[in-house]
Amino acid sequence: MDGALRAYRRYVFVAVSTPRLTPSRRAVAQVGVVIGAYLLYSAARWVTVGDLGTARAHAEWILGLEQSAGVAVEKSVQVALEGTWVLWLLNHFYLAAQLIVVPGALVFLYRRSRPLYERLRNTILATWLISVPVYAAFPVAPPRLADVGLMDTITHQTGFAMDSKLTTSFYNELAAVPSLHVGFAVAVGFAVAAAVRNPLVKVLALLWGPTIALAVVATGNHFVFDIAAGLLASALGYGAGRLVARAGVPPASPPLRPCFADS
Repeated sequence: MDGALRAYRRYVFVAVSTPRLTPSRRAVAQVGVVIGAYLLYSAARWVTVGDLGTARAHAEWILGLEQSAGVAVEKSVQVALEGTWVLWLLNHFYLAAQLIVVPGALVFLYRRSRPLYERLRNTILATWLISVPVYAAFPVAPPRLADVGLMDTITHQTGFAMDSKLTTSFYNELAAVPSLHVGFAVAVGFAVAAAVRNPLVKVLALLWGPTIALAVVATGNHFVFDIAAGLLASALGYGAGRLVARAGVPPASPPLRPCFADS
């Protein structure tokens, strides 16, 4: 009898500890929330497309401001990396940052640490909400479209046409400020670093933000000003997300109980 009981408990332990192949309802709901919010955010960015002439004027103003501050390094960075394997990597990092790394980090954190997942998710949602009015009120042409001597390295070197009619039908080319590529990369880096124990992985996670900051400049997609604005927007998004979390939203599911706890 004792042997049968031990075998049963071992079976229950394996069944509970083995990851399920099918996602839970809560996981599916989270996917729906994030995808739905992203579609609304993308639609809002597309609807608020500004005038190219106005966007170029704003880009010239930004460049003048950077020159006055001595931080107009976009052209020198691109020239220094032109023709190197580093620029090839940065081109692909730029493409992967929003499409692969952000959703991948959310999935990883959902499985690893729900509090960190919720913090990153809330930061992303709030930052989207904060950024849309800025896109509408202050359209800015990215350096590759601003006639400031920088080229679109992604289109030239990866085969992914940033300026094609098909590509631009899915996003607003003039939504360069703030740079959420960098803001989200920094947020992802901090969240993943907090979730892992391996020192090397922590360092790599924390380097993701600076790497994407270099990528957006080297590829001709953002000014340094855009990076600062992206960091500010994400910081505000983080603060707004924390306020929402502290508002007392009840947990989505009750705490788990041990399988063999006394009733």
